[in-house]
Amino acid sequence: MAKSRFEEILTSGSENLLKTLYRSSSNRRPDSSGNRARQIARNLKLKYGQLVCAVGFNSNIRTLPDVTAVLGFSSYDDLARERNRYFTEDVYKRLSVKDMLAIYSHVVNDLELLEVTQHLLDRRLQRLEDRIENTVDSIVIERYKREMKAIYNDGVAQIDFVERRLNRTNNGFRALINEVALIVESRIIPVGDIFFRENILPQEKRRLVARGLIPREIIESRMEEADVPEAERELLEEELKMLDG
Repeated sequence: MAKSRFEEILTSGSENLLKTLYRSSSNRRPDSSGNRARQIARNLKLKYGQLVCAVGFNSNIRTLPDVTAVLGFSSYDDLARERNRYFTEDVYKRLSVKDMLAIYSHVVNDLELLEVTQHLLDRRLQRLEDRIENTVDSIVIERYKREMKAIYNDGVAQIDFVERRLNRTNNGFRALINEVALIVESRIIPVGDIFFRENILPQEKRRLVARGLIPREIIESRMEEADVPEAERELLEEELKMLDG
């Protein structure tokens, strides 16, 4: 499948990136705002937020001061601040879900960019979840689900992020995306550890069993614990009966 223009710029090598931006800069039409990056984005048929994120998350940008200059930024830090603003605040208006998936797939290959993304991730997800709570927009919900799946499957999520998510026991978004299953499937935390935790709800454990993610011996070991809540014990007993046919 051919790359989008966003992906081309995001993953472009140094020489091609410079050529693309210089060519688009030289062809730009006069603009009373004087904002070079917006003019270049229009020439590339991108939104401004797409351009600053595609360039800002490009692995080569830190060693290319000419790029920040041609875009009209005084420094890489200025570009990075603008990139971070769009990454954390945009809810699929300027950056499509496909753009977001491309970013996650790309940054896992660059430790510094991965750390930046992980640092920004909580703020982005809070913005998305606030929007969903306020609007219950089904399109945003489906895009959010795709984005969360990529965060786990591509390796962006790490242990600290996961622990923060698991500590939000009563958060409805965990159920919405079956997040505990995503954590188990990504193998960030061992399945035995997850299944014995009190902050994993009985219904979440039930879904793990139903999906075949929990070996029978782990279920039986959990039921042998003296302090297992009765509701959880009954639920697991039902699941074992189902396994026995």
